Amino acid sequence: MARSVRLKAGRQFGLLTSAALLLVSAAGCGGGFSDNKGAAGGSTGEVRMLVNITPNLTKSYWEGLVKPFEDANPGVDVKIEAPSGSGVKDTLPQLLAAGNAPDVVETLMADKVLAPQMLDLTNEAWTKDTPLVDQAKLDGKVYTVGVGQQAQSLVFYNKDAFAKAGISAPPKDLDELTADMGKLKAAGYLPLQTAGDYVTGLQLLQLADPSIATKYPDWFQQVNSKQVKLGDTLLPLLERYQSWIKSGYIDKNALGLKDVGAQTNFFSGKAGMYIMGSWLVRTADDAKPKFDLGVFAAPVEKGQPSPGPQGVTMAAPYMVLKSTKQRDLAVKLVQFLVTDKTAVQSQLSQDGNFRKGYTEKLSPLGKQVQDILDQAPKGVAQGEGYGANTLPSGFNGEWNKAVQSLYTGKSAKDVATRMDSWLGSKS
Repeated sequence: MARSVRLKAGRQFGLLTSAALLLVSAAGCGGGFSDNKGAAGGSTGEVRMLVNITPNLTKSYWEGLVKPFEDANPGVDVKIEAPSGSGVKDTLPQLLAAGNAPDVVETLMADKVLAPQMLDLTNEAWTKDTPLVDQAKLDGKVYTVGVGQQAQSLVFYNKDAFAKAGISAPPKDLDELTADMGKLKAAGYLPLQTAGDYVTGLQLLQLADPSIATKYPDWFQQVNSKQVKLGDTLLPLLERYQSWIKSGYIDKNALGLKDVGAQTNFFSGKAGMYIMGSWLVRTADDAKPKFDLGVFAAPVEKGQPSPGPQGVTMAAPYMVLKSTKQRDLAVKLVQFLVTDKTAVQSQLSQDGNFRKGYTEKLSPLGKQVQDILDQAPKGVAQGEGYGANTLPSGFNGEWNKAVQSLYTGKSAKDVATRMDSWLGSKS
């Protein structure tokens, strides 16, 4: 399960928009990119679906998921295709370049490069109530629909450690969070568990979402149009994070730790808090830590309304390829996957995702996460973003390296300047 969590986190943090670069390369090779809208097809035949494969999302799981659809549509065969490369993001461009694209693709979300290859689903009435469909729109059009959502701005915490440290309630603002870290350290705990790999930068972005979205409601647009400087918006949190490193609230040697090791340390009771997305719930339920585990929404800056906006990403996104020769069946399949209650519940449970109204099979920890999602004033894009809210491709990776440089002697100001320079190079 730990490996599954790593794959999930990596996918959400940095892989979605990088697929666009690979598609540009595929286009340059001269294959697969067609402006036609495929063909409607008949009521029977084969529908190919390219999906993400992980230890819990196995090929046999996907085949079982679509079997009820096949049973309800005699003569229809949904062919599940596993990635031939390191993932869907690598495989789709290869298939497009070879003129052998699938009918449906799961995992990726439409951006300005992907959208021209995908079917416009805007006029499909069933899309209206799917999670984050409006946030994922591109130029006002629906290309991507999903099963659920992942909460990103979460802090999982050891309730026993909080009690021993004399902390009566989770912090609501970042000043309170910093003060609580001091109490946890004094009580003998590592206040905040982190790690190297993708974890370092991801955690800080997850923590930043509520306060930045409150101060800059149109942050993506303001940064891209240079109404605000990227570095200026990030500097306060970078300075705070640097102070945590200096105070020993974060392990100075954390970059040498893998994500699985960080989770092990946290679940063993050595640390007070661990920032991570909602996919950690399923890992936590399996780990069965011996302490009372809780979760709270990432705090906001002092003086901002609490709770703040919640960083969210679409879970199990689907798109239909415009080049499909089975358009009607492909659209019908996607509709089934994101609206059929049994299919939706199966996918939510299998991959630790959330959707309003689907709470019966949630663990106590999962119900806490659902409450956080329900109470958030709004959801905001995470990381490089999606839909109309995006930063240039590569932001996640550059940010991760920049944050990690705080551990090796760079200052918060150095990091902010580095991010401004990087964004300037993308203009």
